[in-house]
Amino acid sequence: MTKLNEKDRDGLAESQFAFEKQRKEPLENASHVRNAVARFNQVEGVSDADRDAAWKRIKAAAKKFNVEVHESDWREIGHKKS
Repeated sequence: MTKLNEKDRDGLAESQFAFEKQRKEPLENASHVRNAVARFNQVEGVSDADRDAAWKRIKAAAKKFNVEVHESDWREIGHKKS
């Protein structure tokens, strides 16, 4: 994954984060999108409404960067489909 230094992270617009208000999980490239999905359930201090909005941004970024996301909803993360 591309590592962001503090200056680069501070330079990102809120819209470039999955969790905009909290500025958590940047979405500026494919590697960060995959990381946002992997770490989604580890984000603390956010509501389900925040998660719903973040998931929409992650799905849009995944499409933009051609990242395959198997889950259709964030509630499916970590659950194996039969």
